[in-house]
Amino acid sequence: MEKTILTCALTGVLTDPKQHPVPVTPAQMAAEAKAAFEAGASIMHVHIRRQEEGMGHMPSWDPDVVWEITEAIRAACPGVIINLTTGVVGKDIAGPLACIRRVRPEIAACNAGTLNYLKIRSDGRWAWPPMVFDNPVDKVKAFLDVMHETGTMPEFECFDVGIVRSVAMFKKAGMTDHLDYNFVMGVDSGMPADAELLAWLCKQIESGVTWQSTLIGRQEIWPVHQATADLGGMLRTGLEDTFYLPDGTRASGNGALIEALARCARNAGRDIASPAEARARLGLRAAA
Repeated sequence: MEKTILTCALTGVLTDPKQHPVPVTPAQMAAEAKAAFEAGASIMHVHIRRQEEGMGHMPSWDPDVVWEITEAIRAACPGVIINLTTGVVGKDIAGPLACIRRVRPEIAACNAGTLNYLKIRSDGRWAWPPMVFDNPVDKVKAFLDVMHETGTMPEFECFDVGIVRSVAMFKKAGMTDHLDYNFVMGVDSGMPADAELLAWLCKQIESGVTWQSTLIGRQEIWPVHQATADLGGMLRTGLEDTFYLPDGTRASGNGALIEALARCARNAGRDIASPAEARARLGLRAAA
């Protein structure tokens, strides 16, 4: 079986660093990336937070901040592959597009369909006001056009079954010539983190394309990570997705999570791909 490509999702989009140990500053992001890199991660999925005091829980689309943080990560992790977030609610995508053009990442997330993004508490109260994560086809195409312009590979984020099935249509419509799937599982109003569902999803995509799972949750996600490794997928985890290790204890940081992820790969009899091997497998440009 092919070597496993590991991705570390370094930090989330709204997690409050005052409550959880997520990195925010360039130095913090670089340090967490280095720990993940040394544990085997070739790809860093990057969200950018506002740098002003007390605003680290809010996203930033300042191209200069994105540049500073991604350059700090590259300096700490020679040959690393940057995977930049792009997700925004609403029609205004000028910020993410400016960041793609400024950084020219090897990979960028392309959210491939619309989802009611919901979470409800045990007492019946919404965890946040119900929202629509809107990704209509014209918005997807606008992202893809800029990714093509910058030589950036789109990674299609799929939160539900219908979104998975839509991605091949983008290729057929001439919107993209490359398919790379990310099955996002564990969002309460999306696909559950379930190994049987994962195996079924693998039957819905073209043979030979690359894919991975993003698993959001606690200890219960780790058997699905193992299923991903067993089925031949790429693997991803990090503080964006979970704070918990397979034994249910809280992770000290991204390095510990990637170490646990690498064990899933080795349990499946798979070695860990180097950054150069990951670039070759994904058809990415050589490191600068």
